[in-house]
Amino acid sequence: MEIDLRPEDIEVKFVRSRGKGGQNVNKVATCVQLKHIPTGVTVKCEVYRTQGKNRELAYELLKQKLEKIEEKRLAKEKSEFEKEKRRKRKRPKALKEKILEDKRQQSEKKELRKKII
Repeated sequence: MEIDLRPEDIEVKFVRSRGKGGQNVNKVATCVQLKHIPTGVTVKCEVYRTQGKNRELAYELLKQKLEKIEEKRLAKEKSEFEKEKRRKRKRPKALKEKILEDKRQQSEKKELRKKII
C-alpha cells in the first residue's frame, strides 16, 4: 500500500535531542518531530546525530504508521461488509422449517407450564 504524503499536510518541528552527545546535543536541534495534520499522528525521531538522517527516518516512520492505520480501516470496512453479507444471505428452506419447529415446541412447553384454573 502506498501512502501519499503531501508537504502541506505535515508540520515539521526541530527540537534539541536528549541523552548522550555532549555539546552537540546542547547546541544543535537534531531531533525531528513530524505531525500529520489530517490524522493527528505524531512521530518523533532522535536516533542519529544529524538532522537530515533523523528527518528521513521520521518520514519513513510516519509513512509506516499511516499505512498501518489505513490497513486497519480497510480491514474493518471489509469485515463489516462480510458481516452484512452473511446477515443478508438467504437461509435454506430446511433451516427455516427447523427454526419454526423449534419455536412451536418452545411455545408448547410454555403452554404446559401454565396453571389450569
